[in-house]
Amino acid sequence: MIAYDFAAEASRISTRPAVATRVAGALINFYKAWKNRRAFYRLGEMSDAELADIGLTRADLHVAIDTPFGTDPTAKLRAITSDRFETVEGLAREVA
Repeated sequence: MIAYDFAAEASRISTRPAVATRVAGALINFYKAWKNRRAFYRLGEMSDAELADIGLTRADLHVAIDTPFGTDPTAKLRAITSDRFETVEGLAREVA
């Protein structure tokens, strides 16, 4: 066995854990997206008054659900509410 053969064999061996890590990471991300989507659907069962208590509207849910399955709709809701909060906070500072 020459050094070149050993180097080629070593690179194949070292890529296996990296592939397994990526596959495990993809499965974990899929599970988290599925779990968050289930929680998101529970938000749809709430009344408009309950949604207003947590700073959401029914329209926010309709906007966030348009994301593809692999993405997290709760992240979209977080962005919507933070934009709304910054706008309201900015308006309150202008009035005061």
